[in-house]
Amino acid sequence: MRSHTPYRLTNDDLFQTIENWDSLMNFRVRLIACGGTALTLLNIKESTKDIDFIVPVHTECGRLMKFLTDIGYREMGGGLAHPDDPHFLYQFWPGNRVYTTDLLNPPLEEGNHIMIRRYRRIYLGALNLVDLIITKMFRGTSTDLDDCVAVFSTGRVDEEELFERYSEGALYDINPDKVMRHFIVFVDELASRRLVTDDFSKKVRSCR
Repeated sequence: MRSHTPYRLTNDDLFQTIENWDSLMNFRVRLIACGGTALTLLNIKESTKDIDFIVPVHTECGRLMKFLTDIGYREMGGGLAHPDDPHFLYQFWPGNRVYTTDLLNPPLEEGNHIMIRRYRRIYLGALNLVDLIITKMFRGTSTDLDDCVAVFSTGRVDEEELFERYSEGALYDINPDKVMRHFIVFVDELASRRLVTDDFSKKVRSCR
């Protein structure tokens, strides 16, 4: 019986699921957690509802999709769910894409992800903190905002690096003004909590 709050997965639940996959696999695959899944694996959130992984290598993603359907996962709501655990949706993003956002750098490159665990067949990592904020704030829901404040509050994100990379990524988005407005809302929230200086907040607003 799962120990998590109903319809949310903890780290232990995630590790158990991946261990189960790993024990049945006859191929290797690299998974980079993103969104709330990454925040849970990095102990920034206690649990996650939907489970999101980047599978950077397309051939590995294809083999993984076939494997999961072979062991009973079925398409549901844009992802895969198992009849034995239908409340949890697993979504997989092939290549360098998360949600509707293209990452500037491949997530498997050094510095672009954080290694979590190596299994017999599965390599499990989490997207780096800067790209986690970028991909979430490009979407910009209230939950994304709360999550990104939690990420920044770890003290492990350089504000100047974040601003530079976010601004660069916005240039490639279909609506750069919209995603930059999301960033201003984010920085305003950080400023209200004294997590960034007023000077930094003004700098961000001046680039609008």
